[in-house]
Amino acid sequence: MSKVVILAINAKYVHSSLSAWLLAESVSQYSVLKHDVLVVEANINQSDDNIISQIMAHHPDVIAVSTYIWNAFKLPNLINILRKFLPKVKLIFGGPEASHNVEYWINHGVDFILRGEGENSFPAILDALTNGISPEYISGLCRKEGNGIRINPEIKLNSNFVDPFTETCLDAIKGKIAYIETSRGCPFNCAFCLSGNDAVRFFPIDAVIEQINKLSKADVRIIKFVDRTFNCNAKRTYDLFKYIIGLDTTNKFHFEVAADLFDERTLSLLADAPPGLIQFEAGLQSFFKPTLEASDRKTDLTKAVRNIRTLLQSSNMHIHVDLIAGLPYETLLNFQDSFDQAYAIGAHTLQLGFLKLLHGSAMRENEKSIVCAKEPPYEIISSPWMSASDLKIIKQAEDSLQSTYNKGRFLSVLKYVLTVSKLRPFSLYHALGEAVPKNRMPLEIYSEQIYNFFSNLQGVESDILADCMICDWLSMTKGASMPSFLKIAGRRQVAKLREKAEMTLGRRIRLNEAAVLKSGKGVFVDSKDNDKLSGLYKLYFTDIIY
Repeated sequence: MSKVVILAINAKYVHSSLSAWLLAESVSQYSVLKHDVLVVEANINQSDDNIISQIMAHHPDVIAVSTYIWNAFKLPNLINILRKFLPKVKLIFGGPEASHNVEYWINHGVDFILRGEGENSFPAILDALTNGISPEYISGLCRKEGNGIRINPEIKLNSNFVDPFTETCLDAIKGKIAYIETSRGCPFNCAFCLSGNDAVRFFPIDAVIEQINKLSKADVRIIKFVDRTFNCNAKRTYDLFKYIIGLDTTNKFHFEVAADLFDERTLSLLADAPPGLIQFEAGLQSFFKPTLEASDRKTDLTKAVRNIRTLLQSSNMHIHVDLIAGLPYETLLNFQDSFDQAYAIGAHTLQLGFLKLLHGSAMRENEKSIVCAKEPPYEIISSPWMSASDLKIIKQAEDSLQSTYNKGRFLSVLKYVLTVSKLRPFSLYHALGEAVPKNRMPLEIYSEQIYNFFSNLQGVESDILADCMICDWLSMTKGASMPSFLKIAGRRQVAKLREKAEMTLGRRIRLNEAAVLKSGKGVFVDSKDNDKLSGLYKLYFTDIIY
């Protein structure tokens, strides 16, 4: 019996690894021989020594690792250490980073790489190694052979279905983000992605529903579906949403969707979902037609925008939209237009990503004029359409956007300043990011610097700006000690306001939960009533009796 450690190195502690638990359960189901399999979940913020200690405590004969752009940078050194302390251990790598960069990882000391789906090939290679049989027949196997590298063709799974959510798994992912897949493949072939060129295969819906039911009862932070385009089958999508909406659960469900694929029946169903139950991430990537064509991106943008706005009107779902900077033919000016159009939709989050030329992607193969970093995550450095200085400008805008709007901070301030300054959204966020980089400064200091910067913009009235800032502060911090620059009234006035607030709320509140505005109005926050989507706390406004 071999001792096997399946090592997952996640991007954050709060993440969990679906692939590791799938492989562990596949060994249980499909191995002919008995194997002692343990999943070890680490994260990239741990030291190499700490991760090595976790592994060596189990004295493994085999170590299997799923590789991704977020953990690949740690692996060469880990391989060197493992070769030193466990010279006889067999290293098996899988996942997109190793599968599409085979020669690199074989030359760095990996014994075997398994490309493609591992539910059959991983149990098979463990059986072969334990029996002392050559694993050369295994689907997707890559290994050194003489002076070259043997690469076996992949065989797609037909009917095998593995439920990874055993009691051991559910116990291990408590308090973390849980991941689930209901299909594999993608109907689209976007040139920057690895998920295309593969027909979508749907898992049995009854088995999927059983998994969803398990997770709905689990103690996890959120349930994320990793299906690349969850809503590509209208009837199946409707049926699964209907089941999820009917669950008695406090968990949230997150889906990656193509917004233009929603039909009216599904939109109507989603409008009745409990507030906060469902979250959508809709990739738009660009509004510039030549860029979408060059990226093989097939999207009906008009319909996508209309459907996203319909979803937002229901006020019961968190909506996240994405753009990618650095795609072919999109200049800085073109990207600014894409940003402004995406921002105008009014989604709760506007994520700015930067093009990454992934090994195995069509764009890495075909767009040789794009310069990217040699090390993962292979982010763009420059291109004929986007210079390094252009990308720096976008990163400055991203910094302020991420520190404010995307965190639900200073929303009324941003709305007011955009209205009166007449600046376009991208111009405003770039100017703020350039002038006031966040740099992990305390929120109180960041707030004051934002206030000072916006106060000097044409059209901005400092008193109105201060009132907006006070309201935002109360709403987003539920009464944390207010920065001194916003305290514009004496304790007696605030005490009278607090009396009115306590009469309204029917309970006592802290002094910091009420404030007097420049306008002469009073405002107080209900620290027990926050919006399920934005997380912001409810505000009340009142006249002050002096």
